[in-house]
Amino acid sequence: MTRLRAGAGLRYHRANMSDQHIDRFARLLACGHSAVAITSTEEAEVVEMVRTHCRQRGDFLWEWDLIGGLRCPLSAGSEPSSDTTNPAGAMFYLARRELPSVMLLLDLGPHLSDPHTLRALRALLESARRCNGCVVLCDAADALPPVVKAHVTPFEMSLPRREQIENIVRRTLKELHRRSPIEIELSTRQYELIIKNLGGLSTRQIEQVVREVVIEDRRFDCEDINHVLAGKRRLMSQSTVLEYVESPASLDDIGGLGRLKTWLAQRERSFEDAASDFGLLPPRGVLMLGVQGAGKSLCAKAIATAWKRPLLRMDPGALYDRFVGESERRLREALRQAEASAPVVLWIDEIEKAFASAAAQSTDGGLSQRMFGTLLTWMQDHSEPVFLVATANNIDALPPELLRKGRFDEVFFVDLPTDAARRQIFAIHLRRRKQDPAKFDLSELADASEGFSGAEIEQAVLSGLHAAFAEQRHLTQRDVLESLRTSPPLAVTMAERVQALRRWARGRCVPAD
Repeated sequence: MTRLRAGAGLRYHRANMSDQHIDRFARLLACGHSAVAITSTEEAEVVEMVRTHCRQRGDFLWEWDLIGGLRCPLSAGSEPSSDTTNPAGAMFYLARRELPSVMLLLDLGPHLSDPHTLRALRALLESARRCNGCVVLCDAADALPPVVKAHVTPFEMSLPRREQIENIVRRTLKELHRRSPIEIELSTRQYELIIKNLGGLSTRQIEQVVREVVIEDRRFDCEDINHVLAGKRRLMSQSTVLEYVESPASLDDIGGLGRLKTWLAQRERSFEDAASDFGLLPPRGVLMLGVQGAGKSLCAKAIATAWKRPLLRMDPGALYDRFVGESERRLREALRQAEASAPVVLWIDEIEKAFASAAAQSTDGGLSQRMFGTLLTWMQDHSEPVFLVATANNIDALPPELLRKGRFDEVFFVDLPTDAARRQIFAIHLRRRKQDPAKFDLSELADASEGFSGAEIEQAVLSGLHAAFAEQRHLTQRDVLESLRTSPPLAVTMAERVQALRRWARGRCVPAD
């Protein structure tokens, strides 16, 4: 165990968390880009980046927002003489000056529905181009009209990497220690685990999590590892696109899927350096096709469990937004956040619903096709250890490009469980509901549930439990058999569709069991 004193042991490299951003921003301006658009909810980080750039380069800086109007944060005594809280008036004031300066405009996007403001901004953009200035538009959402987008260069604020996360943690701990002494007691491995768990969060969120876990007991130790992870889950759950999903503690909690489990076991060490030296590349993803309720979601959880990795689920429905360009930005941001959280398993559930229009004649102005193109490019080019698990129910809605060889490491078909798998599934769900599987004839239950999916078997157990509880008695074999008899499975009610799916998968997919 390594014991560190917060005052002496927390020396850190004074690399600002936005150094990477500043360099990219400076290159944009050096190349003559006169208008830059930044979409980010971390406004303070954007402001600090622009101010630091102007200090380093000696550029004159104007800032504007609706409350404070125009101001010169780096040059005292250079404030405009008139009221400039009106957005059109502020743009007109800046356009008339025609001086080579950086002009940071905060939350201007929503005001561009006013034709006067839009016209004034277009005049300012032209003025900045002529006088070698730069207009920086910072908004929380991508709401710029097309006529403005045609003249601006998008700039994306990347999430902190490992070294930057460590600098943020050390700086935050040092600030907290300065106010009131704190004690740090972490091994190197525990410290590295905390740094890794903070990946995928913004600078502000990292600072917030560290403050929350330290402020109560003035300690930073191994007990805070779970608190850090809980804080990260809470912050990421506020996102409508990505969410943390709890995976089973053991593969024994998942019935069947024997072939998939073997595939996972063979690739468990493929992410190590030894595998690279052996000539192997890390696996990048699998596509899961199958019958509804057969366990495709469990497959995603099985992968995260087998490889002991966090599981992030992307909600495709939350990607789409009414503003032009916002949907694509949300997808890029979600993929960027997944990379920053690596190593991680990224699960896209029912992927065909997100990109259905990409497989047919576009009815959404090409949005689904652009989104699908963004995903394919990321699948091909991403370098971080993010393993993609995509599940789908409707093969007809899948774009053909997604099924092309090389997009995924493997395409698995998750069929209805076999007789042996059904016995396992009954045992798992009975045990989970505080019942002893040894008191039940699992072979009889498996025979009676032929054609049932795992989800339907679970519901049969639950239905039997409800009947037994209502009569204030123990669950019996007859309760479960009666539930199976009175509830026909999907394989019966949609027999034609299930058979067609099986015929299509034969020879095209690898059976998961």
